Amino acid sequence: MIYIALLRGINVGGKNKVKMADLRTILEEMGLGRVQTYIQSGNVLFEADEEEGPLRQRLERELEARLGFAVAVVVRTLDEWKKVAAGCPFSDEEIAEAEAASDAESLYVAFLPEAPLPEKAERLSEYRTDNDKYRIDGRDVYLLFRYSVRDSKLAINLHKLDVPVTVRNWKTVNKLLALGTAMA
Repeated sequence: MIYIALLRGINVGGKNKVKMADLRTILEEMGLGRVQTYIQSGNVLFEADEEEGPLRQRLERELEARLGFAVAVVVRTLDEWKKVAAGCPFSDEEIAEAEAASDAESLYVAFLPEAPLPEKAERLSEYRTDNDKYRIDGRDVYLLFRYSVRDSKLAINLHKLDVPVTVRNWKTVNKLLALGTAMA
């Protein structure tokens, strides 16, 4: 089965630096097949015959042992990734309006290892504005920023979901989809 793993918080602001070649080596030594990385922010594609939960836990344990710091990992199968890429809840008009107002990326997906509890998800509602929109779909949170993710109160409060969160822009979502599809 083809998996896409997202590592949270590596190579950000000069902290928790990990070379992608080293990351590939670690995963290959774990017995994962056809390992490839995409850009420096911890996106990895590979083949494995394991169930997602145990696989994610094994990745987190091995990465911490080898790198010397904890790394939260979010894992999706290629089929799940296809559903994320096809499931954008925002209209083309909403996306175009947001992109016209911004000089940066507007559309993102926050990936979670598990769906947030409803009462935790409700915590985000106070940060929804005309400029910052979101939709939660199970373990994925679609985000649309009219200005910048960097200035967004919604973005900086995703931690209130009380589950690890790692965010990727829409271009990365689509590139990982293309890479995974090519692997298949």
